[in-house]
Amino acid sequence: MDDIDRDLLRLLQEDASLSTADLGAAVGLSATSCWRRVQRLQDQGVLRGRVALVDPATVGRGLTALVEIQATDHSADWLEQFTRGIEEFPEIVDAWRTSGQIDYMLRVLVRDIIAYDDFYKRMTRRINFAGFRSIFVMEELKSTTAVPLDNPT
Repeated sequence: MDDIDRDLLRLLQEDASLSTADLGAAVGLSATSCWRRVQRLQDQGVLRGRVALVDPATVGRGLTALVEIQATDHSADWLEQFTRGIEEFPEIVDAWRTSGQIDYMLRVLVRDIIAYDDFYKRMTRRINFAGFRSIFVMEELKSTTAVPLDNPT
């Protein structure tokens, strides 16, 4: 990946709706050359997709909860049950396996605390946990989907 690729990625992370002509003009390439580079980045899996970012609060998902999960065991069967289970909950927008005392971390978007309580009850009926801890986001100080593209040292 060269500097032009990084510049293209920066621009696309800011506004994925830019045309290849606009992108090319910004990085000093023709629209065709720019299109080829963007296609290559997609084919290589660097660009996983292009999406529109929705403000959760404006669509009735104003409460964000971070949920810490402790597994009942670390077997393949439990992980499979957990993975299948979380797919059934559209409220879960991110799920990570983590190190340390917490095995999994979820980011959950719901309307309010009543909706969260409903989510919690459905979730605990669907999946067995050794521990389930909720942390509610009071204020968002920084949020980005942009991946840092500086050359790692």
